[in-house]
Amino acid sequence: MSEKLSRASNHLTFLRTLERWKPAEIVFWVALVAVQFVFPTSLVFASQILITGLFALSLDMLLGYAGIVTLGHAAFFGIGAYTAGLLAAHGWQDPLLGLVVAGAAAGIAGYLSSFLLSRGGDLTRLMITLGIGLLLFEVANSAASITGGVDGLQGVAVGKLLGLFAFDLYGKTAYAYVLVVSFLLFAFVRSMMHSPYGLALRSMRENQVRALAVGIPINAVLTNIYTLAAVIAGIAGALLTQTTQFVGIDVLSFQRSADLLVMLIIGGTATLYGGFVGAAAFMMVQDRLSNLNPQYWQFFLGVLLIVMTLYLRGGLLGGLGRLAALCKRRRDKERS
Repeated sequence: MSEKLSRASNHLTFLRTLERWKPAEIVFWVALVAVQFVFPTSLVFASQILITGLFALSLDMLLGYAGIVTLGHAAFFGIGAYTAGLLAAHGWQDPLLGLVVAGAAAGIAGYLSSFLLSRGGDLTRLMITLGIGLLLFEVANSAASITGGVDGLQGVAVGKLLGLFAFDLYGKTAYAYVLVVSFLLFAFVRSMMHSPYGLALRSMRENQVRALAVGIPINAVLTNIYTLAAVIAGIAGALLTQTTQFVGIDVLSFQRSADLLVMLIIGGTATLYGGFVGAAAFMMVQDRLSNLNPQYWQFFLGVLLIVMTLYLRGGLLGGLGRLAALCKRRRDKERS
């Protein structure tokens, strides 16, 4: 009995340590706030990076923490994007209302599709998610009278934020809006992953048989995390629609899901910040390479990805973590 109490106490101490915001985390978010003042002419691009980072965070919840492999996560992003766009195009122009409804619509889709994922292993889940994504893409393409098809959804007009702040061409309101929403959702996900629920997810990822043996309801946990990840992906899609006031059919494309997976691997899985770091690195490199060589930029990007995969395990954050540990060991040796 005393041994069990000791283990429980150790787990609680570990979780409380994780819950504390580290100085590097505070610097990260302060730097994002500073972007609005340091790079005032690049706020539109910065907003796209933040939205993609939030989208990648939702994938990290599935892949990094729950061990659910998916190639159709763009389905929920697209559902959120189209929901917000259709609401705005039909007179419901309040941004916050669109955000809530888009998240709810994506969450319902995620909840319903999660029951299919409980029927097989990783390969089955991979094919199911891919199939759902392709199916929704074709539905959106066929329903051109509603979605606009390949021409995209037209007539999206978003109202003022809180009835006071209009979305300007320079992206000032959009960036602040996206940053606040991203931070609130990130803080929620962070607290959840540093709770006993987060430990249950890690246990399920490492060994489902053992997790089931200790009393973790695998199917219920899978349904919960898949639904929540879908909600966040849908909100990210709604943010994209509201800040660009346009919805293209590419929001449901397989390419978007594949690119998102690449971004997460570049940044580092199961780190929470990996999605944001990977999205920033991928999109900035993509922008730079496409400007330098519009015809063959994907070749150089492919080489860069291969090199990073082979020599930078754990992504950029994993490499930075190892570098910080190495510097710390060297300082300890010098002191001793």
